[in-house]
Amino acid sequence: MSNLVLRNVIEDDLPIFFKHQQDSEANQMAAFTSKDPNDWDGFVEHWNKILANRDIINQTIIVENIVVGHVAHFEQFGDPEVTYWIGREYWGRGIATNALREFLKQVTIRPLYARAAKDNEGSLKVLKRCGFTISGEDIGYSNARGKDVEEFVLTLN
Repeated sequence: MSNLVLRNVIEDDLPIFFKHQQDSEANQMAAFTSKDPNDWDGFVEHWNKILANRDIINQTIIVENIVVGHVAHFEQFGDPEVTYWIGREYWGRGIATNALREFLKQVTIRPLYARAAKDNEGSLKVLKRCGFTISGEDIGYSNARGKDVEEFVLTLN
């Protein structure tokens, strides 16, 4: 996808990310989301912490000059991990796969981990296409679903 660009997140991206976060179907799919996807103040507070943390690499995904999502590298449970979020209106176009592939050229730490709800087939496909393999399982509380959800832990070596 030659028209895909990754760049550092800027403040103007946040309202778009917030809109993506408010999508109830996307929240159900992602499972592990904020407690209240409609809380703008909480959202901004969370993103300000992310943007101030020099150890987190967070980039905006742009396709055809449109902000479509973001991809990030951070540490969770002591392990280097990646995550991404694509606005639902852009699902099924290969954007997540291409953005993650591009991001993995910059984030060369290995092993690198990712997590996805076991029933999040789209995200599991993206991760597998980018070379991640299932290496474990976990259970975590899902704010979006209001219950514990099983997830796969995936590793890129």
